[in-house]
Amino acid sequence: MIILAGTPLGNDGDASPRLRNALEAADIIAAEDTRRLLNLAGRLGLEIHAPVIAYHDHNEIQKAPELIAAAQAGKTIVMVSDAGMPSVSDPGYRLAALAAEEGVGLTVIPGPSAVLTALAISGLASDRFAFEGFPSRKSGERRQLFGKLKYDERTLIFFESPRRLAETLADMAAEFGPNRRAAVARELTKTFEEVQRGMIADLAAWAHDCDVKGEISIVVEGYSRSASGDGGVEQQAIDDVHELVELGVRLKDAAGYVAQRHGLRKNKVYQAVVALTVD
Repeated sequence: MIILAGTPLGNDGDASPRLRNALEAADIIAAEDTRRLLNLAGRLGLEIHAPVIAYHDHNEIQKAPELIAAAQAGKTIVMVSDAGMPSVSDPGYRLAALAAEEGVGLTVIPGPSAVLTALAISGLASDRFAFEGFPSRKSGERRQLFGKLKYDERTLIFFESPRRLAETLADMAAEFGPNRRAAVARELTKTFEEVQRGMIADLAAWAHDCDVKGEISIVVEGYSRSASGDGGVEQQAIDDVHELVELGVRLKDAAGYVAQRHGLRKNKVYQAVVALTVD
């Protein structure tokens, strides 16, 4: 059997009894970082009898078939990432996919998740959300991604390096708008855990002025029509009108067409476009 096991983000007290038992009973332990796993086991007072092998992004393609073969031979393999849940922005996905494909027993020991922890502590809506991982290191590609997500109504969760935090928040402010609510969570569950909440533009200024360190999660409020400041008319509808006008369509005709497509009143769309143009 293959067991994907969640490990503490930073507080050893979050290690579950199932995780402890699985590590001590495993035939093979596949760890993203063998030293970190052995350090964790030492702090937890565990007796590890299984061989611990490195299993990370750079060797996952080669190692996954070997672990599947070991499971087929009757071994129990426990796979852990550095912290949190394997396969969520960490190694483990290929192993799980291959196990499912080969009919190998696969189970999960639930544990801490930086994604869900950041969402819960952000204070933002949690009924619908999407995890977007690490944005690109390049500003242009980040802006393009944020532009595509601008009208997503789900709460969005990102990971980011502290070195790029200020730049990424500035790009978010440019694409999502400066007044979109967000939260920056740092060092979750650890001694110096910190959460900054506010408008994206304010958070970008805070990050620029601070020497932020540690592991970072960013949670961004989803698009809200009522909070868009356009009288209840979606920004996408306004953009569609402008696009048609640029193609030569009369403003009133463009507003009528877009209103019908979006299920809005023509006068409301027209007035929203005119108001923004005047501003």
